[in-house]
Amino acid sequence: MTNYLSSVKLFFKRFLVVLFFYQICRLLFYFFNKNAFENVATKSFFGGILFDLSAIAFINLIFALFHFIPGNFKYKSGYQKVLKISFFIINFVFILTNFVDFEYYKFTGRRSTFGMITASGMENEIGGLIFSFLIEFWYLPLLAVVFGFSFWKLIPSFKIKTEQSSNWTLIAKQSVAFLILMGFVLLLGRGGFQKKPISIVSAVNYGSINQSAIVLNTPFCILKTLGKKETLESPKYYSESELNAIFNPITEFKTSENANKKNVVIIILESFGRENIQRGQTPFLDELIEKSLFFENGFANGKLSIDAVPSTLSSIPSLMNNSLITSSYSINEVYGLPKILKDNGYQTAFFHGAFNGSQNFDQYCKVAGFDNYFGKNEYVGPEAFDGRWGIFDEEFMQYFSEKMSEFKQPFFTSIFTISSHNPYIIPEKYKGKFPKGTTKIQESIAYSDFALKRFFETASKEDWYKNTLFVITADHTSSEPTEKKFKTNVGKFRVPILFFDPSNPSMVGKNQKNLQQIDIMPSIIDYLNIDSKMITYGKSYQSEKDFVVYYLDNIYHYVSGDYYLAFDGKKSLGLYNFKKDELLKTNLIKTEKAKATEMETFIKAYIQSFNERMIGNKLTLTK
Repeated sequence: MTNYLSSVKLFFKRFLVVLFFYQICRLLFYFFNKNAFENVATKSFFGGILFDLSAIAFINLIFALFHFIPGNFKYKSGYQKVLKISFFIINFVFILTNFVDFEYYKFTGRRSTFGMITASGMENEIGGLIFSFLIEFWYLPLLAVVFGFSFWKLIPSFKIKTEQSSNWTLIAKQSVAFLILMGFVLLLGRGGFQKKPISIVSAVNYGSINQSAIVLNTPFCILKTLGKKETLESPKYYSESELNAIFNPITEFKTSENANKKNVVIIILESFGRENIQRGQTPFLDELIEKSLFFENGFANGKLSIDAVPSTLSSIPSLMNNSLITSSYSINEVYGLPKILKDNGYQTAFFHGAFNGSQNFDQYCKVAGFDNYFGKNEYVGPEAFDGRWGIFDEEFMQYFSEKMSEFKQPFFTSIFTISSHNPYIIPEKYKGKFPKGTTKIQESIAYSDFALKRFFETASKEDWYKNTLFVITADHTSSEPTEKKFKTNVGKFRVPILFFDPSNPSMVGKNQKNLQQIDIMPSIIDYLNIDSKMITYGKSYQSEKDFVVYYLDNIYHYVSGDYYLAFDGKKSLGLYNFKKDELLKTNLIKTEKAKATEMETFIKAYIQSFNERMIGNKLTLTK
């Protein structure tokens, strides 16, 4: 058994080497993202070892088989060389997936999954962006080379102790050992003896709610979502009658007044998180806020650009691990703003200055019912390609204004800006014009604010301007918040939302209601006095309801009034008064049980309604 035991020991030595590199990756992940975490507990780092062991065990299950299988054939030098090289390549590739989240986590707020890494919609950009990213994040490829060299050197090689001949007794002993050892590796893979294997959501048991990303590792998240399409299930919390009594997404607007037929323009600003507003980087938007109905407690429905479009235009929240646009439910019929307004005589169009096909917005626009899509390919105007994504905001927004002047009124349009997206390029002619700020994004935020000012200067001279409702929001928050309150699970979703009607001076003020992107659609329909019956998971700003729901890291986040509840689908994890306790330091779940129960009842109904309607393609009232 001497050589057999040597082979077993060799596997576990190699296993420990991989585990060592996973710990370094976790420390580096924390180092690169430390601004996103407050008061990280040691428990999060130690708890992470369980998830590392699980990932490493599953990745190396095949190598365990090749090390533990009975027989002398595995002691040959050729076999061992192939085994070592294969072990290095496969494990190193998975180790490198952690490198993705050293920087990407800043934008997504969660560990990358298989769906996020393989998501389509970036094919046109990828060629130009890879070179840009390699330059910007030059230290990551350099670090990868160091990792690769060190990893190879630390992987031990097999050394034959003595020559052994096989006999039935020896093979029997090795077979028993094989079964025990493979069982042990499988046990590591499932995370222990508990009833169900550990999953991504299990990370909340090893740290605070917003520290799951430290507990997890990227290979684990990829493996748990590998090849899986987003498949929702109904949690069946309530019967149909109970469900509809608690939450019913069917909303009807009936008015005695005639529809006012105002044009509608929705401007979605890239990465304009609430933390960037009223701090000197956005003088024009700050000025416009004073002339608008501004919601102090505005929230995004997701952390990705691709989440913002269905939320804002179709009132569909982002309550899945994959974005709706790239999920298996992407072709579900929706009755959002484009179709509703088209049914009421509006011409509709969506504008996005990036490459056509970027983020799959063009495809979603077809599903949503827009008449036209205008991207980089359709742009006509001065040369303004930024060299990476598409057309600079200033020129594309001028084009946007010009096209609207060609449309028949009333019209509904939406534009998604691009210049305040990484790598934060601004035109050469404006270098040094805008304040640099304290983070990389802030200069480009200032440029996009300037582009917005230029747009309004041009638009205000057009005949359609005074007959238009402008709605401005952001797709999501920026990647590097500077204030602690914007790093919490409440703060990292705070975005500006404002309604500006140049012909309605009474529509001004700062409203304290909790409002999110999915509230924009019903709010517009309500404001336009359009009789309509629809499915919406939001509410009009004129209603008495005051709730917000979003999803991140397998946790449902629910804001109601002054309170915030974190719910994992089975139990409530935390209750906070986020207006008094901005940093979410005092968990009230045990001291305010009645409030926690009330909020948990609602979020369960909301989740069940969303899942069942998404599964059954029942997002419209025509089915």
